[in-house]
Amino acid sequence: MTGYTRKPCEENMRKISYAQAINEAFHQVMANDDRVFQIGVGINTPWYVGNTMKGLLDSFGETRMIDTPVSENGITGISVGSALTGMRPILTFPRMDFMYYAMDQICNHAAILNYTFGGNVSIPLTIRAIINRGGEQAAQHSQALQALFMHVPGLKIVMPSNAFDAKGLLIEAVEDDNPVLYIEDRWLYDEEMEVPEEDYRVPIGQAKLVREGTDITIVSYSYMMVECQKAIVELTKQGINPELIDLRSIKPMDITTIIHSLKKTGRLLIVDGGWKTGGVAAEIAALVADEGFALLKTPVKRLTLPDLPAPSSKTLEKIYYPTHVEIIKGCQDIIHDKQNVH
Repeated sequence: MTGYTRKPCEENMRKISYAQAINEAFHQVMANDDRVFQIGVGINTPWYVGNTMKGLLDSFGETRMIDTPVSENGITGISVGSALTGMRPILTFPRMDFMYYAMDQICNHAAILNYTFGGNVSIPLTIRAIINRGGEQAAQHSQALQALFMHVPGLKIVMPSNAFDAKGLLIEAVEDDNPVLYIEDRWLYDEEMEVPEEDYRVPIGQAKLVREGTDITIVSYSYMMVECQKAIVELTKQGINPELIDLRSIKPMDITTIIHSLKKTGRLLIVDGGWKTGGVAAEIAALVADEGFALLKTPVKRLTLPDLPAPSSKTLEKIYYPTHVEIIKGCQDIIHDKQNVH
């Protein structure tokens, strides 16, 4: 494939949405490599996957845009098998919740075959999972399961928060020779950003320092980055100068960037769109305790979903999902905490 591993030319930038960036990446990787095909339930149904798949069926036909019956375990097995033969499938789960049905194929086969065959086979499989939140969709249609898969050896996991990273990480994922779980959040689909027209790559495993600061480090990813940036606008008005890190990749995780930031701030708020127990925020807190405990001026604070299934009521949804309001309060509590961890 052709493309850019360095920062693309700014002259080719234009502002497009997160969903459009994904769609453009799909068009480019499929045009550049005949081995790439897409498979999944409802992938050719616009209302099911939004504008992310627009025009792909017309451009590449049914042999490369395979809309399947509802059989998640079966189609995952087909995808793993085709990857073993040298194809580069993109498997889409329009609702991440339904990945539970494919756990055997993902965890017992896709993630570990490279290891069980001593590195002699590759599984170039991109598993695309879409998080659906809000809209009274309730517990079985609103789950963010990234921490569950983060525990599985052999899987890389990326969760872009903006259109630029959505395109670059998707292209990088498709070109990877082993499984990458690419997770997107529908709440990001309309968020716009300047994105290059040409194809380019964002390296897996590298966090991004979004904003430099001195008072507190905020670490987040995916949709919660939007809420973090809203919070920073208000925090700066209060005289608080936060540093903001976008993980982008939760496995492998860039702990080096976080530790470097803590050397400046000594304080850490982790904002995680998943559940609290055994979550991404818990892993970051553990890594910081292992590698950067001496840098902390105050205890690490986690802001997450409560350990409860998503509600179906609009009123309860407003309480269930954290917003910039809770992020602001979390930062204030840490900044004004007189307790010293030592």
